[in-house]
Amino acid sequence: MDLMNKVATTALLGFVVSSMMAMGVGFTVGQIAEALRDVRLVLLALLANFVVMPLGALALDRMLRLDEPLGVGLLLLGTAAGAPFLPKLTELAKGNLPFAVGIMVLLYVGTVGYLPLVLPCLLPGVTVSSEKIAGWLFLLTLLPLAAGFALRAWHEEVAARVKPVLDWVTNVSLVPMVLLLGVANVDKIIHIFGTRGILAGFLLIALGFGIGWMLGGTGVDSRRVLALGTGQRNIAAALVIASESFSDPSVVIMIIVVTIVGLLMLIPLSCPPFQVAGA
Repeated sequence: MDLMNKVATTALLGFVVSSMMAMGVGFTVGQIAEALRDVRLVLLALLANFVVMPLGALALDRMLRLDEPLGVGLLLLGTAAGAPFLPKLTELAKGNLPFAVGIMVLLYVGTVGYLPLVLPCLLPGVTVSSEKIAGWLFLLTLLPLAAGFALRAWHEEVAARVKPVLDWVTNVSLVPMVLLLGVANVDKIIHIFGTRGILAGFLLIALGFGIGWMLGGTGVDSRRVLALGTGQRNIAAALVIASESFSDPSVVIMIIVVTIVGLLMLIPLSCPPFQVAGA
């Protein structure tokens, strides 16, 4: 099981890095900036992720009366926005990819500044290191994304040849990565059964998807992006805080389980014929 966990973690890291670099070689910085020119839509994305989702996590924790570690894990995910899976799921859903990349980066940067300010108020006694969160997010997503942008800007022909390879890697690895995560953490998933933790995770993801869809404007493309981007949560940031600030392993277990539940819910919704109404 330890070996399986290492393989699953490696697959996850490989998927995130390859998908981020694929997005970088596929678009220019100008295209991403242009996609974020709708100030109202950007503000609604921030509202959904940094106001509605934390409040939703708090409400679910109290309503379902979760054990304290499970409630903490749910709250960490509720406050951590900017999931690295957003561009790939947006691509599967045929959504607005430049907008998805721009929103993901915006939520990542916002999360780094948001968590150290908000979590000590929601969880007294918790200290959050923004440097460690920023470091992990930079290495896993922003650095490969920037490398992709640079390659496209300086060597466009090379970028054009690399893009299909990166797309193939991310497409082929997506489903096996989710299965690996599930198999490697089956003991953790079983541990959560009977605690209402899985139900809480399902409801949090469903809340995020629904809120994102409602606040995503009039265009189906932007609605898909905001629904997927709000439904997914930032596992990297949540795990950094959980491992640094809490000794109870149930906090980390809750984060992993909810992330798996989220992917199992959102991948089918991103693919025909299961795309949401209006696709």
